[in-house]
Amino acid sequence: MRSTDLKFSTHPPAAGMEPKVKGPTTLSRCNKQCALLLLGLTLAPFVHAQQTRWEDLIDKAQALYREGKYDDALVPAKGALRLAEATVGAERIRKTATSLNNLAIIYEARGDYKAAEPLQGRCLTITESALGPNHLQTAVVLNNLARVYYFEGKLAEAEPLFRRSLTIEEKLLGPEHPDVAEILDNLTSLYSAQKKYVDAEPLGKRALAIQEKTLGRDDPKVAASLNNLAEVYRAERRYVEALPLFERALAINEKVLRPDDPGLFTNLNNLAMLYKTQGQYTKAEPLFKRSLATAETSLGPEHPSIATMLNNLAELYRVEGKFVEAEPLYKRSLAIEEKALGPNHGDLAQILENYSHLLRETNREAEGEVLDSRAKAIRANLAQQNKK
Repeated sequence: MRSTDLKFSTHPPAAGMEPKVKGPTTLSRCNKQCALLLLGLTLAPFVHAQQTRWEDLIDKAQALYREGKYDDALVPAKGALRLAEATVGAERIRKTATSLNNLAIIYEARGDYKAAEPLQGRCLTITESALGPNHLQTAVVLNNLARVYYFEGKLAEAEPLFRRSLTIEEKLLGPEHPDVAEILDNLTSLYSAQKKYVDAEPLGKRALAIQEKTLGRDDPKVAASLNNLAEVYRAERRYVEALPLFERALAINEKVLRPDDPGLFTNLNNLAMLYKTQGQYTKAEPLFKRSLATAETSLGPEHPSIATMLNNLAELYRVEGKFVEAEPLYKRSLAIEEKALGPNHGDLAQILENYSHLLRETNREAEGEVLDSRAKAIRANLAQQNKK
């Protein structure tokens, strides 16, 4: 059985041996690179004459979020939700929906998708009830909930929400709006994760064309579109087409992003995986290490994206025969992944399979069989769920 690099759930779902290579993808809208969204759910005119305690908490949560201080941001975000739920009158709806959305996005940034999902689900219920199923804000929340499903590996649940969000935004904003491009990017990532590359490629190309036209050639959102389209090409072994897109995305992000921004370490990781796929291990290793170090600084040591990069570096070491260096990375990756995403996630199955190859290659056949059997059980369970 061939091993595979994990799909990156950075928000990230990401990747060893070819041909089954999957890399980190970049989901757009309200991800770790975006400011928190304040939903405009006002049913009656909102007077801004005086800054309220709720607004103070929202502002504080946003500021901490933008600094990457996600744990600290949870405190004011939870406080804002409590105040919103205690509000009397029409403002309760707007404040509660906004607070739910913001808290969910912070949890998503921390990699705590189980906590984010019910918050976004509740936000969607409130938004649809207040504004209707075809409102622009409903489209935003649909996209945000779909993102959480994507990161949880619930691809079948994510697709119709992304599709519905896209339909609403195309109708209300027009087919060439940059917000439309972001949902197209998300669908590109989704279809790539489902190995529907024929469906993914035209969406990725359309997203890139819109972003370049509306934002210019050096915007981070252009880099995200370049990354996602390059991932499609890499998965199809179209390496000559993928390389310049990855390199251009990295050049943009190194120029405009802070050194610990998720967009930057995603690009580093993806370019490294392309080099690894081509057997250029000496080029891949420093990029993997830089990506991992940057991500740990930005996200902390227990984020599921760290598990992805640990796995990817371990896979590089394994194919190079550096088993002593690889094994502790697999172990740490497994521990993080299971804690963050639970015992039945597809990414966990991939790490188990990859580690099982190392065990077999180091004459520990029985140990490898245990991990491989567990991975097969996870995949069988996921396949059954997708049939429902």
